[in-house]
Amino acid sequence: MATKKPENLSFEQALDELSLIVTEMEQGELSLEQSLKQFERGIALAGASSSKLQQAEQKVAILMGSDSQSPLTNFDNDLE
Repeated sequence: MATKKPENLSFEQALDELSLIVTEMEQGELSLEQSLKQFERGIALAGASSSKLQQAEQKVAILMGSDSQSPLTNFDNDLE
């Protein structure tokens, strides 16, 4: 099965996979090479999740109208 790019996963899918990676690494049964590969994947998942969370926060702020002091920025609505 092909691994999806982190940016193509939903927020929940990324967090689930990140949780699995943490569990695997905590067990200490991975080789150094496997650990580095999983660490790299985990960093990518964390970055993608953070980006999606920031987009959601921005959308809520826009909808609530509570962030009138902030400069306007382009909103990328690719959360689906």
